[in-house]
Amino acid sequence: MLIAVFVNGKFCKDPKFVTADDFFFSGLNIPRDTSSPVGSVVTPVNVDQIPGLNTMGISLVRIDYAPYAGLNPPHTHPRATEILVVLEGTLYVGFVTSNPDNRLVSKVLYPGDVFVFPIGLIHFQQNVGKTNAVAFASLSSQNPGVITIPNAVFGSNPPINPDVLTRAFQLDNNVVKYLQSRFGWKNN
Repeated sequence: MLIAVFVNGKFCKDPKFVTADDFFFSGLNIPRDTSSPVGSVVTPVNVDQIPGLNTMGISLVRIDYAPYAGLNPPHTHPRATEILVVLEGTLYVGFVTSNPDNRLVSKVLYPGDVFVFPIGLIHFQQNVGKTNAVAFASLSSQNPGVITIPNAVFGSNPPINPDVLTRAFQLDNNVVKYLQSRFGWKNN
């Protein structure tokens, strides 16, 4: 009798049937198209791409940024700390501490620089250079999750009642409706 084991939201393969391909991913050397609305693209390498990562507690992403302000928008990883290394370009990065301070901790990074984003905190990266930028980040979970703040707030499905967002952000109702019409795309 075959028994499937479900761990961390994924099925574990019987070790007798594991192959090298369960632990392999190719292509992180290939630059990605940064023509998204924010000028960046994230290429994830997590348990969805490498099934052998299940229960390992690690994952990786490549982030490509367009010149002149390509942005990985404010987001959070609810299940992971992230450590980012810049390979090419110049990035302005930062995170915001939790309530009540909501203090911005930020820095400009250059090739070879490393920055850590603590688990669950809202963080971002923006290319402040004239050339493409590339960074790699490792995350302390095989399935770190990502919540992109603008998409979550203004692009939820179904939409959050505009009256809630109007009051929360102290914006005109028409501005909220406009923002809701602009979000909902994916960055990875």
